[in-house]
Amino acid sequence: MSKPVVAIVGRPNVGKSTLFNALAGEMISIVKDTPGVTRDRIYADVSWLDREFTLIDTGGIEPDSKDIILAQMREQAQIAIDTADVIIFITDVRQGLVDSDSKVADMLRRSGKPVVLVVNKVDSFNKFMPDVYEFYNLGIGDPVPVSASSRLGLGDMLDAVAAYFPEGSGEEEEDDRPRIAIVGKPNVGKSSIINKLLGENRVIVSDIAGTTRDAIDTDIVHNGKEYIFIDTAGLRRKNKIKEELERYSIIRTVTAVERADVVLMVIDAEEGVTEQDAKIAGIAHERGKGIIIVVNKWDAIEKNDKTTREYESKIRQVLSYLSYAEVMFVSAKTGQRLTKLYDVIDMVIENQTLRVATGVLNEIMTEAVAMQQPPSDKGKRLKLYYITQVSVKPPTFVIFVNDKELMHFSYTRYLENKIREAFGFRGTSLKFFIRERKEKEQ
Repeated sequence: MSKPVVAIVGRPNVGKSTLFNALAGEMISIVKDTPGVTRDRIYADVSWLDREFTLIDTGGIEPDSKDIILAQMREQAQIAIDTADVIIFITDVRQGLVDSDSKVADMLRRSGKPVVLVVNKVDSFNKFMPDVYEFYNLGIGDPVPVSASSRLGLGDMLDAVAAYFPEGSGEEEEDDRPRIAIVGKPNVGKSSIINKLLGENRVIVSDIAGTTRDAIDTDIVHNGKEYIFIDTAGLRRKNKIKEELERYSIIRTVTAVERADVVLMVIDAEEGVTEQDAKIAGIAHERGKGIIIVVNKWDAIEKNDKTTREYESKIRQVLSYLSYAEVMFVSAKTGQRLTKLYDVIDMVIENQTLRVATGVLNEIMTEAVAMQQPPSDKGKRLKLYYITQVSVKPPTFVIFVNDKELMHFSYTRYLENKIREAFGFRGTSLKFFIRERKEKEQ
C-alpha cells in the first residue's frame, strides 16, 4: 500500500518551512545524496508512532507584493487538494486571522479533503489560547496550537493528521494490478503514449503545453491482463514563473511515483536528458521503483546503424546511478514499439518481486569475496558473515559484517554487480543494509 501524502499550505512567513523541517528534521540528513540528483527539499518521509507518510512543502517562491500572495496561496492550495490525502493549513497566532486565510480556507473546505488547521507560534499556551480561538471562525474545524520552532504541540497535530489516514487493512491491499506512473517534463508526450496504448482519446491532449489536469488513472487491459497507468501531466498556466512550475510538476511527480510499482520516465528524443529529467529520475530511484526510460519521438531522429547505441550510452552517462534501468525507443505518433512496453513492464515487475534463496546469495557473496578482497583499514580487514534478502519492491538485502565503517560504498556496489550478474534484476534498483555483528556472536 502506498504511504499517505500530507501537504502543508499557508501564507508566507507563518512558518511552513520551520514546521516542515521540524517534522522532517533528522530524516532528511540521513538521506545519502544520489549522485546527479539535486535535492530539492520539497518532500520528506516522516514516521509518527507506527505510521509513515510523505510530507510535502508547497511553499514554492514567496512573492513580495500583497495581491500575488493570494493567487500564490490558491495555487498551492490547489496542488495540495489535488495530490494530498490530508492537508495541514498553517496560520500565525501573532498576525491573527487574515483575509487571505479565510479565502484559502473556503477553497479547502469546498474540496472535501481532510484539513488539519494549525495555529503556529503559540510559544505559551496560557498566553495565546484566547487568540487561537479566533481561528474557529475559519469554519474548518478545531485549531491545533503549535510552536514549530520550539516543537510544542507537534504530537497533538500529528495525531490529528494520522486520524485521517486510511486504516492499514484497506480494500486496497487486494489490488495487485501493476501501477505504472508515466512521468517526465511537460510536452514530452506522456498523454499521447497513454492514448496510443488505449487506442482512444481518453486523456484529452491539445497542443497547449499541459492542458491535462493532474494525475489521471487509466485502466488498460492488454492480453487479458489489467494495468493501471498514472498520468502526471500537471496543469500549467501560461503566465507562471518557470521554476515555480518545475517545483509544482515535481510535487505531482512525487505523489504519482509514490503510488506506482514501475515508473516510465519519458524523455524527448530531440531534447535529450535535461536537468529536470535527472531530478525526476532521482525521485523514482530514491523510492526504489522499477524504472524504464522511454525515449519518445524517436521517429523524428535521423538515424544510422549506431544511433540507438550512441543515444543509449549518452543517457546512461547522464543518469549514471540508473545503470539498471531499461531504455526503450518509441514513438507515440507512429506507435512504434509501444506494445513492447507491456513485455518490459512485466519483466521489471517480475524482477521487483524476485526473491533469491539465502543459500544462493551466500554462495555468490563467498565467491565475490574470494575474487576481490574486502577493504581493510589500519590493519583491520572487513569480514562479511552473511547475506539475506529481507523484502521485495525493491529487492532489499541485509549484509552482516564485523565493522560497518569498513564496508565502503564501492564494495557494496561490487557485490550488487555480482548479484545482478547472477539474477539480472533488470529495471529495478536493489537496496542494501549493512548490519554489524560482533565476532563472538558468530
